[in-house]
This record gives sequence, structure tokens and C-alpha cells, in this order.
Amino acid sequence: MRLVDRQQRSYASFWSILVLLLCAPAIVCAQAPPAAALRVSGDVPNHLNLSVADLAAFQPQTIHVTDEKGVPAEYSGMPVAEILAKAGAPLGKDMKGPNMALGVIARAADGYHVLFSLAEFDPAFSDRTILLADRRDGKPLDSREGPLRIIVPGDKRHARWIRGVDALEVFRGR
Repeated sequence: MRLVDRQQRSYASFWSILVLLLCAPAIVCAQAPPAAALRVSGDVPNHLNLSVADLAAFQPQTIHVTDEKGVPAEYSGMPVAEILAKAGAPLGKDMKGPNMALGVIARAADGYHVLFSLAEFDPAFSDRTILLADRRDGKPLDSREGPLRIIVPGDKRHARWIRGVDALEVFRGR
């Protein structure tokens, strides 16, 4: 092999390594955007992909209920109505006429899903607050319940207390 060819290969290798070293910190330090903890989609003007940090920005509320085993529990999280309002769902004075036919399907990662009327979340229609909980008794929800769970105070059966919620889909009934 000629000396010139060796030198050219050495320079090419040197520059390749230098580029790799200069770019590596950016590649190593680059972080993927936070994964969505909750998606809100459907018949709303603003589709949302909310991270855990986004959800933490909502004003937290705490409710006291009895769980499915009859044990008193304190759940904390954000009212589902506030999340739906951020997505642009018609609540309050806009919840009338054709908007009374809007529904919400809450979906869990395991495929379980539950149907609600949008009016059930609206504070103008009910004094109860349906909560998207992320804490129970002051601790983050365990893997069986969470990371997010809908809590529906006043339901005699807890079939709508959906665990592992990852999506809310607003739709117009026909």
C-alpha cells in the first residue's frame, strides 16, 4: 500500500472519530419527549397528549370514597372536567342542545373502556367530581391501579372506576 493512501485513510479515520466525538454528547444528552400519560382526542378542538408533568400542572383535588373492597380511601388527582375543558369540550353554559349528545369513552392500556355522558363531568350538572387520580392515600398509585385511574364517587358498583387510564375520547352520539 502506498504511503499516500495510508495517510489519506488516517486523515479520514481521524475526521470520522472527531465528528463522532463532537456529536456524541448531543446524541447521548438528547432526550425523547416525555411519553404521553393521557391522550384526549375525538370531537374536541384541541387534541392533547399530556405528560405526567402536564397533569401535575392541574389544580389537584382530593376525595374520600370507599373502594371496591369497602375500605375507606383518599384519592388525589385532577378533575376530568378540567382536562376536557383544556381540550375544548363544551362545558358549563355550552352544555345544551346538541352538545347534550356528547359522550366520553375512557380507555385503559389493557383494552378496558367505559362510556360516560360528557354532562356527568360538568360541574354545572352535578356536585360530584369525577377524578383522574394519580395518588391513593398520599402515595402514587401502584401498578395494579395506575398510573392513572378514574374515580366516580357515588357509583354503587365500581365498574366505571377504570384502572390504567391512558385515553379519553370525546364523541357525538347519533
